Amino acid sequence: MSDIKPFYTTQLQAGLGLVDETKLLLSLYEKDLSANQLYEKALDSGLFPMVSARRLRNIVVECFAPRYIKTGGAEYLKRLATHLSSSAINQLFLIYTATANEILQDFIQEIYWDRYSGGRDSISTDDAKDFVGHAVREGKTQKPWSDSTIKRVSSYLIGCCADYGLLSGGRGSKRAIQPVRIQESTVLYLAYKLHFDGLGDNAVINHKSWALFGLDGSDVREELKRLAKNGWLIVQSAGDVTRIGWQFKSMEEVIDVITQS
Repeated sequence: MSDIKPFYTTQLQAGLGLVDETKLLLSLYEKDLSANQLYEKALDSGLFPMVSARRLRNIVVECFAPRYIKTGGAEYLKRLATHLSSSAINQLFLIYTATANEILQDFIQEIYWDRYSGGRDSISTDDAKDFVGHAVREGKTQKPWSDSTIKRVSSYLIGCCADYGLLSGGRGSKRAIQPVRIQESTVLYLAYKLHFDGLGDNAVINHKSWALFGLDGSDVREELKRLAKNGWLIVQSAGDVTRIGWQFKSMEEVIDVITQS
């Protein structure tokens, strides 16, 4: 597996959290539906009366598809969206959105949680601008971004964090930090998703997605031990090495457990 990180992109400009739109599209989604087929279905559904056809296509093709169709997540999230609380489903949406947008993953990991652990109670647009500008200077974008692009992407990062409940809403230049506590359903879903993606036990525990919730490897081990009390997995740790006994044979089984809990 390559360690080369993808370049940062401006893809968030097509849509930030899109929480409500994502839920509506999940309600329309069927397994093996392509992005274009989903777009046509959404267009005919009448569920998006205030959205132009062009904008709807952007939402489906540029946002929903990379996050949820290409990753295979849509079929599972479709079932969960009607059972989980808004805060719980938003955590899963955040994982997929950050996976599709490396710049969001790194911003939350490097800036959001760093500011929080440092005692800050807010994040400003200048914080985001400094982060993006530094990334551009470090060559993390395919080509240099203009000042206006840096400013726009900075606002996308702040807006996306607000959409997923990490920051307060509003239009001010400073947003209050609203630290999230990872939900039990998120721990169960993410652990098994990574396992079925083919990762070894220690790679699961140290995966970057946990950092979206401020967790490091030792934190994740503790979260998994809590799940073990429900019989959902078995955790054996010796030093930094952890072995996990995976009790479910498919993501479908995991979804069944989450929806019945």
